[in-house]
Amino acid sequence: MPEKNKKPLIRFAKAIPYILIIGGIIGLISSAILTYDDNKIVANPSYVPSCNLNPIIACGSVIKAPESQAFDIPNPYIGLVAFPVLITSGAAILARAKFKRWYWLGLEAGSIFGLGFIHWLFFETVYRIHALCPYCMAVWVVVITTFWYLTLYNLQTGVINLPKKYQPLTAFLVKHHLDILICWFLIIAILILKHFWYYYGHYF
Repeated sequence: MPEKNKKPLIRFAKAIPYILIIGGIIGLISSAILTYDDNKIVANPSYVPSCNLNPIIACGSVIKAPESQAFDIPNPYIGLVAFPVLITSGAAILARAKFKRWYWLGLEAGSIFGLGFIHWLFFETVYRIHALCPYCMAVWVVVITTFWYLTLYNLQTGVINLPKKYQPLTAFLVKHHLDILICWFLIIAILILKHFWYYYGHYF
């Protein structure tokens, strides 16, 4: 039994640096493309981004919306700063660096902020702007996945120190980690499809 209890910890311990690096690279590339398109639109308002595919998949509509500058700077700039931190952290772990608890808590706090931010952006783009940006959605996937596995890792290692009565909950989350993540993405996909059914419905 003790060996079985160690398996989830070992699995996530091995996976977490790759999740941080791969997620950080995808997020950084997406942020860089969005920054490029944003600068192009500022210089030339008639510029059409390459991901403007139809009235729904339209990065230009999202970039031009006020929500794209939530903190008075283009949102992708946040990604240009945040995602290199994930990449560097993951690379350092692979190099056998050991982080203090405060560092892991800092990553956790950043992931929680990112999680709340991208869900707000999801609501705004779908229900207020009525358009979708593929690169933004790539960032959504990265942030959710990173938050999820970082949180599970921190729960298992004691970085997030919950009372003992919550240990069964942690064990349940670890056991069903992939099921929960897939359901999370399915809910988002269903909400998007439901909202834009008027456009995509005739394809089914």
